[in-house]
Amino acid sequence: MQLEIRPDPEEVGRARKWARSRLAGLGIAADEPLAETLILLVSELVTNAVVHTGRPALLRLSLPRGAAPPASAGAEQVASVTVRLEVADASSRAPVPRCAGRDATGGRGLALVDCLADRWGWSPEGAGKSIWCELDRCSQPREGAAPAYGVQPTPYEDLLFEAF
Repeated sequence: MQLEIRPDPEEVGRARKWARSRLAGLGIAADEPLAETLILLVSELVTNAVVHTGRPALLRLSLPRGAAPPASAGAEQVASVTVRLEVADASSRAPVPRCAGRDATGGRGLALVDCLADRWGWSPEGAGKSIWCELDRCSQPREGAAPAYGVQPTPYEDLLFEAF
C-alpha cells in the first residue's frame, strides 16, 4: 500500500488519515498502542521528507511477515505481526545527527523513531533514499524498551536528527 505525498506540510495530516484507514483495514484498532505509535512515526517521517527535501515523497505501509491478522484475533494470537512504514524521497542525503538544545522546538524526529520503533534504518532508492521503521504487534512490551522518550538514556539523547 502506498500514498504519494506532495511537498506541502498539510500532507502530513492526510498521511496520518490514510495510515489510520489502512491499519483499520488490517484489523488494527485506532486505539491500540501499535496504531498510535505508528501514526506518530508517520508524522515524523513524512514531516522530515516534506520539510527537508521540498519534493514529493512516497509513503508505504506493509506487513512484511505474513498476511493481515484476522479481525477476530486477540493480541496473544497476533504477537508476531510486524508493520513496516517507509517514506521514500528524492534526496540522496543521508539522515544526519546534530546536537539540539533543550529549548529547540524541532529536530527530534529520528530520535523519536529510534526510541519508538523496534527497528529502523535507511537505504538508497533510485536517485533518493527510503527511511523505514518496523513495529511489532505484541501483547508484552519488548525487553529493554523505554516507556517513553527521555525516560531512559539512549545514545541519541543529546543529538538532533535531520533527514535531508
